[in-house]
Amino acid sequence: MSVVPGPSSSLRHEAVSFAGVVERNWYLIKRYGWWELAFFFWSLANTLTIVFIAKGIKAAGGQIDVNRATTTLLIGAVIWSFLGLVFEFMTETVAWERWEGTIEYTFMAPIRRPVHLAGVGIFAVLYGVLRSAVLFVVIALMFGLHMPDANFLAAAIVLAIASISFMGIGTMTSVLPLISPEKGAQLGFIAQGTLLVISGVYYPVSVLPGWMQWLSTISPATYALRGIRHAILDGAGITSLWGDIWPLIIIGVIAFPLGVWIFKQGEIYAKKHGKLKRSG
Repeated sequence: MSVVPGPSSSLRHEAVSFAGVVERNWYLIKRYGWWELAFFFWSLANTLTIVFIAKGIKAAGGQIDVNRATTTLLIGAVIWSFLGLVFEFMTETVAWERWEGTIEYTFMAPIRRPVHLAGVGIFAVLYGVLRSAVLFVVIALMFGLHMPDANFLAAAIVLAIASISFMGIGTMTSVLPLISPEKGAQLGFIAQGTLLVISGVYYPVSVLPGWMQWLSTISPATYALRGIRHAILDGAGITSLWGDIWPLIIIGVIAFPLGVWIFKQGEIYAKKHGKLKRSG
C-alpha cells in the first residue's frame, strides 16, 4: 500500500531541494575561486574606469559636484555589475551543467523546475550583493566619497525587491543555451545590453529618445537605479521611494513565473530535439 506524502513532507522535500541547489552553487564558486577573484578585479577595473569620468569632466573645466557625480556613477556601475552577475548565473545555468557533465542528472533529478531556478537565482542574488557591497566600499574609500545622508537600508530593500525581477528576466534568458547550445549564452547578453542602454545606468533616462524612454518604463533596472540613487544620495526613505517600488513589485510578480514557464517550454523543446546532453 503506497503512502501519499502529506503537505509537510512535500514542503520539506522542496526546502531540502532548494538548499541543495544553493549549496551546490557555493561549491562551484569555491572550486573556481581564483577565477572569481580575477572576475572581481576585472569588475573593479571596469568600475574605476566609469567612476573616473566624473573627475575627468572636472579636470576638463566642467562645473559639477564631483562627489555627487562620482557617487551617481559608482551606484550605476555597481548595480550594473550586480545585474551582470545575476544574469551570468541564470544564463549559464545550463552551460555550467554541461561543463560539469551533470546536465542529464540535473534535469532528471526529482526537483521541480521552479525550485531549481529559484535556488540558482537566490544564490546569485546573495553572492551578487556580497560582491557588489565589497566593490562599492573599496571604490568609495579610494575616492574618499562622502555620503552623510545615505539611507543604505532603504537602498537594500529596493535592491531586494528588484532582484526578483532580475531573476525573472535572467530565467527567460537562461533558456537560450538550452535550445541553442552553440550560441545561446552569447545571445543572452543581448537582453543585458538592452537594459544597459535603456535603464539610465550611467546617464538620466530623460536624455534618451522618446521610444527608448518608453522602453525604460518596463525595465526593472530603471526603477532600481532611481530608487537606490535617491536613497543613497538624498537619504530617501521607503515611503518616498514607493513610486519606484510598486513597479518593481508588479514586474517581479510577472517576470519570474513567466521566466519559469518559458524555461519549461525550452526544456520540453530540448528534450524533444535531443539537445539536453553534455556535448550540446
